[in-house]
Parts: sequence; structure tokens; C-alpha cells
Amino acid sequence: MAVMHHTSEFLLDQCARYPELRPQDLLKALRQGTFGCGNSPVDEVERLQSLREKAGVSLYAPTGPEIEPLDDDYCRVHLQYLRCSTLSIKTLFHLSALSAREPSDDDWDALADRLACLLALAEEGKLPFSPGETEDAVKCWSAAGYPACRHSEEFYRAYAPAYCVVRREYARLLPLLARIDRLLAEKSRIIVALEGGSAAGKSSAAALLEKIYDCSIFHMDDFFLRPEQRTKARLTEPGGNVDWERFREEVLSPLTCGETVRYRRYNCHTQTVEAPKTIVPRALNIVEGVYSMRPELASAYDLSVFLSVSPKLQHIRIEKRNDPDMQAMFFVLWIPLENSYFDALDVRGRCDLILESDVDCPGRIKSPASAGPAH
Repeated sequence: MAVMHHTSEFLLDQCARYPELRPQDLLKALRQGTFGCGNSPVDEVERLQSLREKAGVSLYAPTGPEIEPLDDDYCRVHLQYLRCSTLSIKTLFHLSALSAREPSDDDWDALADRLACLLALAEEGKLPFSPGETEDAVKCWSAAGYPACRHSEEFYRAYAPAYCVVRREYARLLPLLARIDRLLAEKSRIIVALEGGSAAGKSSAAALLEKIYDCSIFHMDDFFLRPEQRTKARLTEPGGNVDWERFREEVLSPLTCGETVRYRRYNCHTQTVEAPKTIVPRALNIVEGVYSMRPELASAYDLSVFLSVSPKLQHIRIEKRNDPDMQAMFFVLWIPLENSYFDALDVRGRCDLILESDVDCPGRIKSPASAGPAH
């Protein structure tokens, strides 16, 4: 069974990484990997203060990486990450809080499978403690209802753990969040472009940023060409598949001046522009969508990010989200136009930060200037 094999590798890696651990430390890791950070009864303000105190006392985990994958959809972000980036502890806390969710029946079944794997490894003599000790720890934890548990005293003494548990899909955005935190510390208002192809995760990233920062979001999809603009000449122009002129006039020009934005959203169903929508600029303003990095627009951004996705994953995501007719539109028309634009205008190469959708680890930062002291 693939899941069991993966769990075995994870548990053995934990034992090798943390040789002083006890059974409850593995139980804690399995619970975090299955449920995430869970719903903490501790008041958010108190938890934030606790993290601040930990950050001031110990960030260095001698045997652990800054970002440590758990057994499933979560990872531990050790507070030492704050030392090598400009990510604020407040942002990391928000990310952890947003990762919390209520366990499902499938989650409980997964936890039962993982505990069975733990007991099997103990019986095979592959753990640094006896089968009986492991079984007793599991029985005791089960009788209590599998509550969130603390690390063992041995673990605390040896490794001084200080981390937040976040979803892996969020962890890959950490370099972006760090850059935003640094810019917000330097400026009262910033504009960030999220560029990339279809199904690269731009909309999801923008939605997460809105939850963390309460920012304004502008979508390039709201500026598709009107029917009368879709000439052969326009569609053969790299990046010509969007009304960038209207976007620059209605959104970017007032936004860069800190003025109220009034723009007309293009309605794909009626193929007309709607009545003006009014948005007041905020500290963080996001421009999300392909074609946002046309040369005529790029100078307006304080930060540009390219979300990259492999053709294989892009294909899987588009098939999952769309009916066959819409899939054909993506594969035959829209994606070729996007790729032509990316290649002709070196869009990826001109962005400040590149985030890969196919990996869990944080993205690649193009310029060394993106690094800096922690807040």
C-alpha cells in the first residue's frame, strides 16, 4: 500500500532526524500530518505572543530543516526560517491559522492506517523503543480521543522545537509572503503582479493573500477583449489577448497614484463591459492574471511573481475543472496564446520571483536583493 510505504519512510526519517524522540513525538507528528495544526483553544493574541517569545529565545533546530514536510498535506515551518527571510511572525501565524480545518471521516481513517504502520515498525524492531512501549503510547492516546499532544520532555531538551504547522500548498508561497512583508515595512502602498499560465495557481494565491493581508485584488480576466477587438492582427500580437490599454487606464494609472479605482469588468456571458466598479487602494494591491506583465504595465509593480506549472499538472487541473468544450478552448486556443506571450516577451525572465506549482519547497528567488534581515 503506497500510503503505508510513505508513512514508514516518514517515521523512520523522524527517528533518524531526532534520535532522542519518544513515542509521543511520533504520535504528534502523525496527528499534525493528518489534521494539520488543528483548532487551538488558546487565544490568538496569546499564541502570537508565545511565538514572538519563542522567536526571541531559540530559532535554531540543529537536526531539522527550516521547512520540514510531514506525512501528508502539511509541513512544519520552523521559526528559524524568520532569521533567513523577511517573513514576519505575524504572517506566519496567519498562515498557520488558515491551515486549520475540521477533521473529516477520511482523516480519521488515515490516522488509523498510520498508527497501524507505526505499530508494525515497532514489531519489526525498526524504532528506537520497544513494541510494548509503542503500543502503550498508542492505547493511552486512543483512550483519550487522540487529542493534540505536546512533544516529550526529551524532545524539548534536545531540539527546542519552535515551529508553525501549515499546509504544504501554502508553504511554497513563503518567499512571496516574505517579499510582501519587506515591501510593506518600507512603503505605505504596494502593487504586486501574479503572472503565469492557466491553472498555475494564481487565483488561489491571490485568495490566500486576501485572507492574510485584507488586500485589493484586480483580475486580468476582467479585461478580455470585446468581440470587436478580436482582430487577426490583435490575436497574433504576443500578449494581445487582453485589453491592456483599458486596464492601464482604468486600474493601474489611478492605483499608482493612490486614487480610487473605477473600472468596468468584462462579462464573458454577455460579451459586454459592466457598470463601473469602485475600489479604494489598500496597503497591498494584487494584479492577478496572465498578461499582467506586458512591458506597458510592468513598471507599475513593486513586485512581480511568475507562478510556473508543468504541462502535465496544467493538463490535469484543466481537465478536472472544466467540461470537454471548455477544455478544448484552453488546449487549442488560450494556452498557445499564453505560451507565445511568455516566450516572445521573456515574461518568466522578467519577473522578480518564480514559484513552482509542482513542488512543495519554497520558490526560487531571482535576485539576491530579495533577501534581508528578519523583522
